[in-house]
Amino acid sequence: MGFKCLDYTNNSRKEILSVISAFTGAVIRSKFTIDSAFLDRAINLKFIARSGAGLENIDLDYAKTKNVKIYNSPEGNRTAVGEQAVGMLLSLFNNLNRADSEVRKGIWDREGNRGHELSGKTVGIIGYGNMGSAFAQRLLGFECKVLAYDKYKKGFGDKLVKEVSLETIFKEADILSLHTPLTKETRDLIDDEFIRSFEKNIYIINTARGQSLNTSDLVNGLKSGKVLGACLDVLEYEKTSFEKLDSSKLPEPFQYLINSDKVILSPHVAGWTHESYVKLSTFLADKIEKNLNQNI
Repeated sequence: MGFKCLDYTNNSRKEILSVISAFTGAVIRSKFTIDSAFLDRAINLKFIARSGAGLENIDLDYAKTKNVKIYNSPEGNRTAVGEQAVGMLLSLFNNLNRADSEVRKGIWDREGNRGHELSGKTVGIIGYGNMGSAFAQRLLGFECKVLAYDKYKKGFGDKLVKEVSLETIFKEADILSLHTPLTKETRDLIDDEFIRSFEKNIYIINTARGQSLNTSDLVNGLKSGKVLGACLDVLEYEKTSFEKLDSSKLPEPFQYLINSDKVILSPHVAGWTHESYVKLSTFLADKIEKNLNQNI
């Protein structure tokens, strides 16, 4: 498209701020924060392209006052997230992590690793955008009942999912899967009160944002039996840059999670496949090209 593209991945924020006034666009991932100070310096900026879905690291309201367009690419990793959510759930239901570890140690415990079938279960999805709908699509062949609630979206019920109220999910769900962005509304959304609102004992999947699930309250639910198991690709203890924490500083609730065979953990990789890495950029490039052609 004729752009001169420069890679500032390894530059300091101070170095980037010193040159940003010359740039037309900025392509970022999750670790770089774009705030008012950045936008005030970026006097020629026309767009910010976020490779991924979440936009919590961008001051969207201030960017709007500067007429800076915002693009993201949730279409690029929706398939990856949907597949990982199913994979983690099946691993948990069939005790695959524990069974694999035991067999490698010469332990042959069939009865102790008897699993549960996904068929016949009711799955409740909160947030029915790209990620939630991708998960529902991948549940189609498992003969389970899929319910979805989205505060900001209506009329999406189809052969994949039944659109319901949050109260219906509380009443009927065996499994809860969270697919919401991180906002003031969703921070600590799943807490003790939320968990106790379910009529059944439940399984929880979180491939969205770690800060949307209160870990201490989740642990309390696991200890009481209200939460039967959890699949967590994200944790509230992640740094903004998602760098690995010093293990000596990991809080007590996390210590419980890593020692529980009722919990499946992964390092925020649900949307991070070899294929999604290409698709994330492709969708962004297409959106930038389309809008530049319209003289943004």
